[in-house]
Amino acid sequence: MTNPFHFKAGHAPLLISMPHVGTTIPAEIGAEMDDIAQVKKDTDWHLPLLYNMAEQLGASVISAEYSRYVIDLNRPKEDSNLYPGQDTTGLCPVDTFGKQDLYRAGHLPDAPQIADRIEKYWQPYHSQLSSELARIKAQHGVAILWDAHSIASVVPRFFNGKLPDFNFGTADQKSCALELQAELAELMQKSAHATSFSHVFNGRFKGGYITRNYGNPANNIHAVQLEMSQCVYMNETAPFAYRPDLAAQVQPLLSELLAACLSWAKTRSKE
Repeated sequence: MTNPFHFKAGHAPLLISMPHVGTTIPAEIGAEMDDIAQVKKDTDWHLPLLYNMAEQLGASVISAEYSRYVIDLNRPKEDSNLYPGQDTTGLCPVDTFGKQDLYRAGHLPDAPQIADRIEKYWQPYHSQLSSELARIKAQHGVAILWDAHSIASVVPRFFNGKLPDFNFGTADQKSCALELQAELAELMQKSAHATSFSHVFNGRFKGGYITRNYGNPANNIHAVQLEMSQCVYMNETAPFAYRPDLAAQVQPLLSELLAACLSWAKTRSKE
């Protein structure tokens, strides 16, 4: 089996998590799926390339190898709904964001199969994520988790109209210090790189399982999710091509946001 995640340790108090960038679907699972699954439309495409400043900033980076259609690493393993009363996809999704069936009739994953996926794919990612946050916290006295995501700008199943370009989630200000969110909000208001992008904090996306589970401001571990509209850096139709011309306008702002996190962490670690 291919390693379920890719990981590179950094030297700064920042861990960037990319749980939905994976595209691999094991052959035995793919055999149960309909052809639409192989399009992998709901992937968080190209984020490792978009976040190419991570190494220069000294951030640790963890990213998924396997598709979210295999298992969603940003869902609790007991598969509880993170947005009660709203439509969401589950731990092992059975349909696409467009409500197209992922599996052939009679081939939905059963409980033992789901348990196997948790053991093979979900647990290793979270074990590495948890241990890296602990290492960073022990070394620096503070750890910041940046959970990086992207999504098509228009998905009627989940929200009306067009999504803002930058969607920050801090679990309604519970997953990070209020001062850190304020720093990011001020940057989005004042940075020359942000003027052409719309943004919101804790709108439709408030942060998934990773943000909510690992963010622990009282223990100086601060988590922020950023869900970006894919139209700002790529083509949203197959084959979902990366757009370097668009990405070049986004990357300076991402660099500023991550640098702001590190600057804030530096002051925090001295307290």
